[in-house]
Amino acid sequence: MLSLVSLLLFAAPEARAYVDPACEGQTQALDDQGQQDFLLNFFALATTFSPLHGPVPHEPGHGSIGLRVSVIPPLSCERRLVLDSTKTEDTNKAPVAPQPTLTFAFPKLGPAVVYGGVGYVPPVTVFGTRNVIMSGEVGVGFPLENGLELGARYHATLMKTIAEIATPFVEGDPAYDDFFSGSTLGFDLMAGYNVKGVKPYVAVGVLDASTFFLVGDDIYIGESTTPFLGLATSVGAQTLLLNDRLNLAAEFYTAYDAIPPIQESEGRIFTGRARVGFEF
Repeated sequence: MLSLVSLLLFAAPEARAYVDPACEGQTQALDDQGQQDFLLNFFALATTFSPLHGPVPHEPGHGSIGLRVSVIPPLSCERRLVLDSTKTEDTNKAPVAPQPTLTFAFPKLGPAVVYGGVGYVPPVTVFGTRNVIMSGEVGVGFPLENGLELGARYHATLMKTIAEIATPFVEGDPAYDDFFSGSTLGFDLMAGYNVKGVKPYVAVGVLDASTFFLVGDDIYIGESTTPFLGLATSVGAQTLLLNDRLNLAAEFYTAYDAIPPIQESEGRIFTGRARVGFEF
């Protein structure tokens, strides 16, 4: 599928698109459509609302207000090159995505602890991008007498970004802001274990992502022909310090489209995330 940008390339062969000097002589990992699909899916996956807590995040009747930070891995030249490797996109703007959060575990209902959480990033400009990120989760955990915890959770995120990402087609032309929107939702099964004040946990689930991208230079709409639908996993640990007032958590997070392949798509991420909160 030829985009408007591609048509401009053939119409003006004397014009040279911008290529990052570090990427000169390298080639893109996928064809143009596959590369576009990967980029769209990648940045939706970078802001998913992964657990960053065990199956029972707090003692019943308690919660936490804090800040979670998701690392956004920088993309290589092979992933940033487009238009048959004649142009690079400015995707490595923000190294992390910070998000204030609030979680609360309701009083115990029989053997179950029901909890909920929200996260929100207001429209402020950070790292040259203006983002709005809204996230939420609901879940249920079952603490067992031997320290084992089991649980399940549903989560969803809607994020919008305004920034100059698709660099000017002709080097030296004025830059215009682009608009990106990504939404994700997923369901996780979780297990954890309390051991000496530390709760290691693991979560395995199914994740869906949808995206929309508007290039400000020419109002071209970038659509993913292979929306992400795949596995998401978290392996982490949670602990309380300072008389159980400081809540800390860290995890290694992956979203992958081929273990096993639920749906043919282009998208994957391997990253780290952390959260610090005040327990109340």
